[in-house]
Amino acid sequence: MHRMALLFLILGLNCIAAGAAEHSTACGSMQLAYYELGTLYYRHVDGSYTGIDKDVVEEVAKRSGCKFDTVLESRVRIWTQLKNNTLDMSVSGIPTPEREKFAEFIPYFSTRNYVLLHRDMPVHGLSMAGFLNDANLKAAVIKSFKHGPKFDEWLEKLWAQKRVYEASDIDSLLRLFLARRVDAIIALPTVWQPLLKKEEINKQVQLFDWAPQDSIVHGLIVSKERVSKARRDLLRKAIYSMADDGTLEQIFTRHMGSKLAQELRYEGPRF
Repeated sequence: MHRMALLFLILGLNCIAAGAAEHSTACGSMQLAYYELGTLYYRHVDGSYTGIDKDVVEEVAKRSGCKFDTVLESRVRIWTQLKNNTLDMSVSGIPTPEREKFAEFIPYFSTRNYVLLHRDMPVHGLSMAGFLNDANLKAAVIKSFKHGPKFDEWLEKLWAQKRVYEASDIDSLLRLFLARRVDAIIALPTVWQPLLKKEEINKQVQLFDWAPQDSIVHGLIVSKERVSKARRDLLRKAIYSMADDGTLEQIFTRHMGSKLAQELRYEGPRF
């Protein structure tokens, strides 16, 4: 009788283990593309990568059972691949009506843009209206970035006057600014925070919060065509559990400090 009970116990434990293994692999593998930008994804001095997005993805993998095969890509190629249904996922994307046609967005942080100006900017150029009214002042942005309602309206007026330069990435944007080809650049805290830690840059710029009411939501970008709703739900459940237990804020704090981490907290609707 004792041997029979032991046999049933062993069989039961094997079934539980098999069930757990099946659950952990039920999501399968997905290809996920990172892009380098500020504290979101950046290279250590030893050559390894780290950042908010990397930490978020690794935690999502633990909680969802999904496996991510990751690659490093440019933002332009990422959006092209997602639109053409040749990529499963990417990170820290900003939803728009056009993008939501082919991707679902799972929000995990929200922030807003700030403007960086030269320290010797004339006083009249220190406000949005004053900058706009001086036809000699120019701004630069990263191509295809969305900047929030207030900044986008302001930039539209500058575009109409041919006073906006486009850069392919943050390094190109910064070169335009430091070479004084432009008078202002627009950046999120995840971009300007590491820049201002560099003394040679910090001494040349001043930071202004021109759009405190703006809120730009960033989320996982998941292909509607390539990733099933069941798998998207697993990812969404993982992100929301990370928000509820404070894991997301811990990740933000690790890379941004406690003050800016609070600013990144997403408190919008859950879909």
